Amino acid sequence: MQPGTTGAPVWRTPGALSRGTVLAAATLTIMAPAIIAPSLPMMEQVFAGQRGASLLVRLALTITSLTVALTAPFAGLAADRLGRRSLLLASLVLYAVSGTIGYFLGDLVLLLVSRAVLGVAVAGVMTAVNAIIADWFDGPARTAFLGLQQVFASLSGVVLLPLAGLLATVGWRVPFWLYTTAALVALAAVFSVRDRSPAAPSATARGPVFTGGVLGIYALALVATMAFYMAPTQVPFLLAAQGNGPVLVGVVVACSTLASTIGGFAFPAVRAKLSSSAVTVLCVALLGLGWSLIGITGSVAGTSTGLFVGGLGVGLAIPNLTLRLSDAAPPAWRGRVLSGLVSGIFLGQFLSPLLVQPLIAFTGVGTAFTWSGVAMLAGGLVAGVSLRTTSERTFR
Repeated sequence: MQPGTTGAPVWRTPGALSRGTVLAAATLTIMAPAIIAPSLPMMEQVFAGQRGASLLVRLALTITSLTVALTAPFAGLAADRLGRRSLLLASLVLYAVSGTIGYFLGDLVLLLVSRAVLGVAVAGVMTAVNAIIADWFDGPARTAFLGLQQVFASLSGVVLLPLAGLLATVGWRVPFWLYTTAALVALAAVFSVRDRSPAAPSATARGPVFTGGVLGIYALALVATMAFYMAPTQVPFLLAAQGNGPVLVGVVVACSTLASTIGGFAFPAVRAKLSSSAVTVLCVALLGLGWSLIGITGSVAGTSTGLFVGGLGVGLAIPNLTLRLSDAAPPAWRGRVLSGLVSGIFLGQFLSPLLVQPLIAFTGVGTAFTWSGVAMLAGGLVAGVSLRTTSERTFR
């Protein structure tokens, strides 16, 4: 790291506690809406007497993703104006309070409000974490740490969802206590997370920050997440229709999370050999191939293989897109630029079941996977041909 200007403190590479705290914060983000998923059937029974309970219970899961998407741009502005550390601490505290309070709420509408507020907290945590990583590291170190961030975010699904399911057997409210872990991360952040020195004046100039390339990355994140979220929302129905039980369904769906973890580990090595655009093409192709396998094979083995292949693509995609935006954005604008990626990811989560359902109603679940996979393979092929015939104008 470079020393600051005369009189400014020398920036030192963050230590193990600082890095561990940021990675711990990353584990709280992607899986936050899904922690209560195992409790949904019991919640529906408990609130059955309330009008519209079936719909409202399902909204308790999806409304968090929607509010993340809507409020992430404001979190980005706060990260740039108030500092990454301040945003992270405030968001972690809000995360702990708004998540845990669901344990004590007996009204479904109030529960929905708390879940919406949780989305505000997730948007702040994820935006702050991305901006902190981009500030703290440069070059290969940034690439490596973004891959590690993806690993930890994916592992949270491997650990938290089964744990939430176990806790739900005790009572539908019990999984809400998992959100208290954010308070421990906040305590660690107080002592270990520091903002890097302010950007040089030249870096604060507005300039063409939100270019077509940046907006294209947001769109790609949205579409890729919409496709990938077919795994947790549609695969259970596909396998159940084949007569498979919930335990097997859980194991099969976990293949995508496991593969995403492996993709995060592999990202630094892959990025060292391929350009950023080539990695993007590879990610789309892997996701398309995986989803095509799910639809064409129609078997447990084929579905498991397809989820693993598609999960590899997503495990490479998220750190790659984050890296592209981190490298492109001036330091003083990183929070706002990276917040758009957060919005794209969570808007994709929210929209996936809504937009895929008409296709499923027309063709069936398996065929919907096939057509989604073919569309992504075609998109990857076109992008690959374009990459070979044209130079990269926006990113290196």
